[in-house]
Order: sequence, then C-alpha cells, then structure tokens
Amino acid sequence: MIIRLFLLLLALVASSFAGEIPRAEPADIGLSKERLDRLTRAMEEDVEKGYLAGAIGVVARRGKIAYWKTVGMADREASKPMRDDTIFRIYSMTKPIVGVALMTLYEEGKFALRDPVKDHIPELGGLKVLEGNKMVPSDREMTVQDLMRHTSGMTYGLFGDSRVDEMYTDADLLGGNQSVEHFVQKLSKLPLKHQPGSAWEYSVSVDVQGRLIEVLSGMDLDKFMSERVFKPLDMRDTSFRMTEESKGRFVQIYLQTKDKTGIERAPASRSERYFDADTRWYSGGGGLVSTTRDYLRFCQMLLNGGVLDGKRILSRKTVDLMTIDHIADLPRASSISRPGYGFGLDFAVHTDPARSGLNGSVGEYNWGGLAGTIFWIDPAEEMIGLYMIQALPPRFEDSRTQFKRLAYQAIVD
Repeated sequence: MIIRLFLLLLALVASSFAGEIPRAEPADIGLSKERLDRLTRAMEEDVEKGYLAGAIGVVARRGKIAYWKTVGMADREASKPMRDDTIFRIYSMTKPIVGVALMTLYEEGKFALRDPVKDHIPELGGLKVLEGNKMVPSDREMTVQDLMRHTSGMTYGLFGDSRVDEMYTDADLLGGNQSVEHFVQKLSKLPLKHQPGSAWEYSVSVDVQGRLIEVLSGMDLDKFMSERVFKPLDMRDTSFRMTEESKGRFVQIYLQTKDKTGIERAPASRSERYFDADTRWYSGGGGLVSTTRDYLRFCQMLLNGGVLDGKRILSRKTVDLMTIDHIADLPRASSISRPGYGFGLDFAVHTDPARSGLNGSVGEYNWGGLAGTIFWIDPAEEMIGLYMIQALPPRFEDSRTQFKRLAYQAIVD
C-alpha cells in the first residue's frame, strides 16, 4: 500500500512537470557557467545602480535551459521580489505571436502573401499617400507581405514627427476601448506616409494583421490566439487581459526619471486596461501580457521548426519563410531600425554582424517590447535568449544589447 501511494505521488509530481523545457548543466550544452555568471553580475549592477527594479534572464541551448536567473524586485516600493512566474507587459513582443497566428491561416490556404490587403479588408483599399502637402494615389495596393514586413506605407504616430504621424495622434488611433474593427475604420480615413513597398517603417501594421485574422477566421483575435497558439503551447499566463487571481504576479512598470539617472514608479493608469473585463481592444501590435516561461515555450516552438511537445503550430518551411530578410536594401524610414539587421515576417533578422557589431550569427531573429523585454532565437547555435524587465523607455543599448553580448560570449564549444 505504501509503495502504491509512493508511485502515485511520483506520477503526480512527474505529470506536473510534463512538457516543461528541461534544465541542463551549462557545460553539457557547450556553455561556460563562469561566463554565464557575468550575466548575473550585469543584471545585479543595473538593479544596484537604480536603472532597473528587477530582471529575469534566460539562456537555453539545444532544447535545454542552461541559465535562468531572477534578480531584484517586481515591485520595488512594495518590496515584492521578482519571481520566475512574474507576469510582464510584453508590448511589441506581441507582434511575433500574432504573426505566427496569422501564418496558421496562410497554411490553410486562406490568403497569399502577395494578396492586396483590400481583398480581405476593403476599407484599406485605395488609400492616398501624403507627399509634401499633396495627397496622391498610391502606386499599388499594400499587400499582406507589406503588413508583415512593415512596408505597408503606414506609420505608428509614436516615433516620428511627420504630418502623418501627427494625424495618427490627433485621431487617437490606438486609444480607447475600441474593437479591432473600429481601429481599422479609423485607420482607413488616414493617408499613408509612404508608397507601399517603398520603405521600411515600423507601424501599426500588426494591429491590422489582428483584424485580418478576425476576418479570415470569423473569430475575435483573443479567442483565435488562445485556440491556435496559447492552448496548444500551454502558454497559460499569456493573454490580452489579467485575471484577479493573477493580479498579485503582475510586475510594476517604471518610467525613466527626467534626469535619466534612474526610474520612478509609473501611475496606476498605465495598467488599468489590463484589468478591464469588458475590453474590446485586442492590440496585435502590443496588447499581450506573458511570463518568461510562456515566451520561452513560444521561442522553443520556433527553434524546433514549428512544433513543441508534439503540438505542431507551423511547418518548418513556414518558419523559414518568416525568419529570412524580406526588405533587402529598402530605405529604413524609422529610427528604430538597427544596422546589420533586416526584417522578415514580424521578426528582425540578423544579416551582417560586422555592421551590427554583435557577436551573434547571421540568421538570428528577434524582437523586443517597449518596456525592455527582448528575445532572440539563433538557429545556427540552437540558442534562445530572453531578457525580461519593465522600465519605459528601456536603456536599450546598455541593458538589452549587453545581455545578448554576454550570452554569446558564454559559448565555449
């Protein structure tokens, strides 16, 4: 009887960890523990200097986690430690997940990348381009590929100072408790900033992808994402809204002080929308919350060629298509563009380490979020990196890029 109870308990414990990405000693997968410790020191120094309240850093290789370190506080003023299961606003790290969700419909034959967007969303057909003070017809219609590689001709209204950016702001394009459909209706009344396909500019294109998913699937974006991505990958804490049960794990967001020497607590209004049970605004460009664990599972699925724990989300060839450079020598019209990187379908793609100055691989792909979260996936090294913080705006080059550099210097095989 005792043996039977022991075996039952053992089975229950094993089942609770079933499907989790395993841990490994760094040396077993070609990494140096001593060199990985440099990551810890760097994160701790950022916390000690007051640049960050807390952070989580993860490095995985060959399907196993070699490094997972949690430092500092999730809420500094409340003395609440950062935990492995802390929930983060991932902002634009929402975009690659939406891109994956959209490409599941591509694999079902619901659209082609060269399809004009107006074939599926008629309101976005025939948009004019503002050139100087004159509205001119577009040379061609934007395509779905343009949406996914940020060559649609649209902008964001957040990072530029052109007249079109001002018009986006004046229209409160991303504001309010609006449906994705209503967002597109507002967008359809605004001009394009560029001719479609003529330049790369970071934009609201992924929010339009969210509406495209709704049109093609007949489902609200949040439900589709849940059924096609979150549930199959067991991304149990990834959602467009928080629950009361998970509220205690939500990280506090911080703002850089005016003198840029530290951070200060952001007002509660920054987080109100995540707790609105009646929200209709499912922002494909930046609306999700997630945990380090959940996002690592998403990354591992991609590194595995579209499958995790026997659940296939995409074909390997579709992942390949998404993670090659689609913009080549097109002009970069956005300040967020980085030297040595191109852009695929909702991912930045490393094309030239000499230009980027980073010790990574050609073909590595990544993206980050407005409050400092970042991930990268390196097929050549079978490597994933995740860096989770919550400070807005982040110290991009000092913390995110440093974490990446230090992760790569730990490779010793």
